[in-house]
Amino acid sequence: MIYDFHTHTSLSDGALSPMELIRRALVNNYGAITLTDHAAIGSLSRIIQETAEVCALARSSWDILAIPGIELTHVPLQAITETAQKAKELGAWIVVVHGETIIEPVEKGTNQAALRSPYVDILAHPGLLTLEEAKLAAANGIFLEITTREGHCLTNGHVASLAKQVGAKLLLNTDAHGPQDLLAPSLADDVLRGTGLDEATCHQVLNVNPQELIKKLNSYLSRPV
Repeated sequence: MIYDFHTHTSLSDGALSPMELIRRALVNNYGAITLTDHAAIGSLSRIIQETAEVCALARSSWDILAIPGIELTHVPLQAITETAQKAKELGAWIVVVHGETIIEPVEKGTNQAALRSPYVDILAHPGLLTLEEAKLAAANGIFLEITTREGHCLTNGHVASLAKQVGAKLLLNTDAHGPQDLLAPSLADDVLRGTGLDEATCHQVLNVNPQELIKKLNSYLSRPV
């Protein structure tokens, strides 16, 4: 079973419609997929509303947990918590913040602002994460991302090492923008092993941590999972 909490559709810069991405994930043996299209304050309402409607239909039709989410991207530091709170109020079950990758001009301090917000669930591709930031993630229960995304994955080993050092929880996500990006079990395992994580920690990241995040979502569901 595959869990992926960071993907993109044609609602932002992805190649597939939301429903087609969910369908392809189901065929790839996904148990859960979160649609997290890029957004800032101006596009939150439109994207979350459409994503929530598609995910609800998919959940009622197919055996997959389709989760409406959002990725806050290039949001000014002082607006991250406010925007994340608004996203939750509008119906996003999971809020991802676009972290400080080494290949994009993300505002310095974004990682820390996200990790201090009570409305953020995942810090995506956090780049050259600091020890202080890793400790914040551990203290506040925010998941740090290991990614299969080209370029963003260059700091996976660094993120994994700091997370293990301080007890921060990791998730493996694709940041998928097209069908070719969806995970297969063998790739998921190889990517995690490539970070230097041991077998027990790999199991934790692939199986235990996703279930922990999903349990937090039961309040949104008519039938808990």
